[in-house]
Amino acid sequence: MSPYLTPPNTIGTLSTSSPSPLILSSDSLLYTYTHHAFHGFAASLSPDEAESLRRSDAVLDVYEDTIYSLHTTRTPEFLGLDPQLGLWASHSPQELNHASQDVIIGVLDTGVWPESKSFHDSDMPAVPSRWRGECESGPDFDSKLCNKKLIGARRFSRGYHMASGGDPAKAKEEIDSPRDHDGHGTHTSSTAAGAHVANASMLGYASGTARGMAISARVAIYKVCWRTGCFGSDILAGMDSAIADGVDVLSMSLGGGSAPYYRDTIAIGAFTATEKGIFVSCSAGNSGPGKATLANVAPWIMTVGAGTLDRDFPAYALLGNSQRLTGVSLYSGKGMGEKPVGLVYTKGSSSSSNLCLPGSLEPELVRGKLVLCDRGINARVEKGAVVRDAGGVGMILANTAANGEELVADSHLLPAVAVGRKVGDVIREYVRSDGNPTAVLSFGGNGSEREAVAGCGGVQFSGAQYGNAPDTEARCDWARG
Repeated sequence: MSPYLTPPNTIGTLSTSSPSPLILSSDSLLYTYTHHAFHGFAASLSPDEAESLRRSDAVLDVYEDTIYSLHTTRTPEFLGLDPQLGLWASHSPQELNHASQDVIIGVLDTGVWPESKSFHDSDMPAVPSRWRGECESGPDFDSKLCNKKLIGARRFSRGYHMASGGDPAKAKEEIDSPRDHDGHGTHTSSTAAGAHVANASMLGYASGTARGMAISARVAIYKVCWRTGCFGSDILAGMDSAIADGVDVLSMSLGGGSAPYYRDTIAIGAFTATEKGIFVSCSAGNSGPGKATLANVAPWIMTVGAGTLDRDFPAYALLGNSQRLTGVSLYSGKGMGEKPVGLVYTKGSSSSSNLCLPGSLEPELVRGKLVLCDRGINARVEKGAVVRDAGGVGMILANTAANGEELVADSHLLPAVAVGRKVGDVIREYVRSDGNPTAVLSFGGNGSEREAVAGCGGVQFSGAQYGNAPDTEARCDWARG
């Protein structure tokens, strides 16, 4: 059985002029959309049932459910949003904050961690009376956790559960509540409207005051993304509910590439939302730089691309030939010291070792040495764990052509530096050409300012919701590998 989205002229039990009317049971019907985002329903159907519906005169079309993926610091001053620069001329920050007090931002994502200080409601006025939403309870989520900042929290999981086939093991892995066990939704919602949080940092890096773009706005969370992704049927149900609840803005950092608008769940829901005066903002995605790699390109959506930052988290690899190469890292533990150690790169007939996949490294080869690992396949931080478990003392994580010069500063489990493809190729050639390659890593400490350049190949750092004031331009996926 597969999930299908169906926009009919009449919904529910379908009986048409065809010889064999199709009757939908309550078990197969996932959602009946209430005409706010979409005129239709989502149901679990066999291919024959879907084809029968498709042939019906009462049905406009039948679409198979789509799985969408998540997309994810400096302050707003980096974007030029400062009264001294003229873009907010004649309006003080206090006036702007007051104007946004009654703005309700609906965020469709992985849920929310309501205890985060970004959602405290100190000195906020009462929730706007026009708000019609609610805060749902769950096994690990008390509805009392909502407040005058976090005014709503719902979850939509029927599409996800149907696709999981009712597997009890998977059901136990995923708690059905609005709580965010991933971090992405908490990051994106606090980016949009997080309150001031003083003395915030990421393991001591980028210390300062964290804040969202509209610190006085209200947040309503619609959890539509689960372990295996974000199902279109759940997304549409979340959008349907958000429109009915009375949001002013819909924010979604998720997508699934380009598709015809009439088959794009997000584009369909966003069209209706825009018709009703709701501003819809979506991320352009983390893909590229090839052609047709953008997501959420419908002209009625504000599609937000990623940009670089004017902050770096430098780390360095000093090679045995005296070359000092620059990368990035958020490693905060004990360093390697100043003494170079052997540098190992085990690219051979098997690619699993150069990728540092679990079980691929030989302890007798890497023990006490620095290991060069190619980025790809498994998670970046996991590669460091593989090196550590094999006895390695550090890691250089080098990009390949797939990632180019895009750098992600991670909080690694051992001394580690991430470098782009060009620097990675320099190190690879050094290891190949030197009979006794050595290197030592060092770390630059807190974030330093740098000149911003165009493109999404700039430094990102995982766990960015804990860092200095996130912005709306930087929507690369910081929280996930």
